[in-house]
Amino acid sequence: MQGYILNINRVKDEDLIVSLLSKNSLKSLYRFYGARHGHINIGYKVDYEAISSAKTTISMLRNVLHLGDKWMVEPNRFFVWQQFIKLLYKHLKDVEEIDNFYFNLLDEMNQKFAKQNPTRVVVESYVMLLAHEGRLHDDFHCLICEEHITSELILTRSYLPAHQSCIYGELLNIERIKELFTSYSTLYLSDKEVSILWKILQEGF
Repeated sequence: MQGYILNINRVKDEDLIVSLLSKNSLKSLYRFYGARHGHINIGYKVDYEAISSAKTTISMLRNVLHLGDKWMVEPNRFFVWQQFIKLLYKHLKDVEEIDNFYFNLLDEMNQKFAKQNPTRVVVESYVMLLAHEGRLHDDFHCLICEEHITSELILTRSYLPAHQSCIYGELLNIERIKELFTSYSTLYLSDKEVSILWKILQEGF
């Protein structure tokens, strides 16, 4: 079975509770501490076994194999990846049923991280996530006054749009944001605009 490690909690004697996102579930598995265990980290894609035991209510994590890519040794790329993974975990941790969109999204991002700008990949993927969840506000009505936005705008947490007269923030070009919300591409955005969107994303999903 394959999955992405979204979170790790240390428990007694350096044992771990590992949260793993597979295609259709988010599982919490127990990993006993041991010298022969390979190193694991948040953001790793792994192949693993979940073994049930009559003695415990939580399955055991066994036979973990890291399915890493070369880009993961690049600190800047891996930092952006981990930040997104941590935010995704906070977003999903209380969800009981998870469809395969999230696993597939991480797979697509994983492939793109090797060659593309990581912050651009994350911003594009986040817009796809918002659209999938029905939370992408592409009607461009201000979250404060609820009037239509026709010129420059400000995006707040969850990329909610607002007038510059209604809320404080950094201005963005509405036509380029419309293109992003339509095509899920940052092609027409400057590095500064992508940086603004990445900063907003880090506030939470």
